[in-house]
Amino acid sequence: MELKKITIIGVGLIGGSFAKGIKQAGLVPQVIGFGQNEANLKTAVELGVIDAYTTDMEQAVSDSDLIMLGVPLGAMQSVLQDMSPFLKENVIISDVGSAKMSVIEAVKQVFGELPPHFVAGHPIAGKEKSGVEAATADLFVDHRVILTPTEETDLNALKTVENLWKALGANVVSMAPDYHDEVLAATSHLPHLLAFSLVELLNEHAELGNVFQYTAGGFRDFTRIASSDPVMWRDIAVNNSSAIAKWLKNYQHALTELIQLVEGKDAQGLYHLFDEAKQARDKHIVNKQD
Repeated sequence: MELKKITIIGVGLIGGSFAKGIKQAGLVPQVIGFGQNEANLKTAVELGVIDAYTTDMEQAVSDSDLIMLGVPLGAMQSVLQDMSPFLKENVIISDVGSAKMSVIEAVKQVFGELPPHFVAGHPIAGKEKSGVEAATADLFVDHRVILTPTEETDLNALKTVENLWKALGANVVSMAPDYHDEVLAATSHLPHLLAFSLVELLNEHAELGNVFQYTAGGFRDFTRIASSDPVMWRDIAVNNSSAIAKWLKNYQHALTELIQLVEGKDAQGLYHLFDEAKQARDKHIVNKQD
C-alpha cells in the first residue's frame, strides 16, 4: 500500500522517533503531528521530527493513510473515540503501547469490533528521558518491535506496518497479544516497578537520611529506569495489572527465599543462586549483545 500521509498522535519520544525516522528515510511524503500541547508540536517541527502539525483532530486524520498512536495507555480509548468520526475507509491504525490487550479492548469499545486495518504493536526501545526533545531517527535500529495481529488483522495492513518498522532498522516479530503482555510484565514492567519502588524506599529514609549521595555505579545502573515517565508507567501498571501483579508475587517469593539464604548465612546456597544468575545473564544478554 502506498502511503502519502502519516499522522502521529502523541509526538513524544517513541511517536517522535518513529516520525523522525520516517521523515529522514523519505518513506512518506508527509508526516503530520497531532496533540494538545502546541508548544511541543512547534518544537517537533523545529527539530525536524514532523513536517507540520495541527491541534484539530479532523484535519489530522481525515485524509491520513496511516495513524500511529503514541499516547499513554490511559488516553488510548478517548483518542480513538475522538478520531473515529473522521477516518477514511481502510486507514491503517497502529500503536506503540506497552500493554496490548488493553489497547485491543479500547479499540473494540470504540468501533464495536477490531477493524481489519488495526495493527497493534510495541517497539522494545526507549530511554529514561521522555519528550520530543529526546526523539532520534535511529532509536529503533537493532531493537525488537513486536506486532500482535489477531484473526481479524488484514495481512496487507500488517505487512505495511511491518515494512515501516523494518525500514527504521527494527527487528520485527509477531506474537499473540496476551502472550506479549505476559512477557513484557516479566521482562520490562517488573524491573521498572522494582526500580521505582527501591528509589522511593530509600528516598529520605528515616534511618539513612540522604543516602543517594553515597550511591555508586551499581545503584545508578539498577535504578536508571526510575527516571522514566511516571504517567506512562502508571498507565502500564493499571492496564497490565494482572500480569504485573503475578510477576511481582513471583519476585516476592524469590525475595523470601533470598532472605532465608542471607539470614541463614547459607554460603553455598547464595553462591549457587548468584552463579546461576550470572551464567544465565552472560548467556542470554551479554553474549547476545556481543
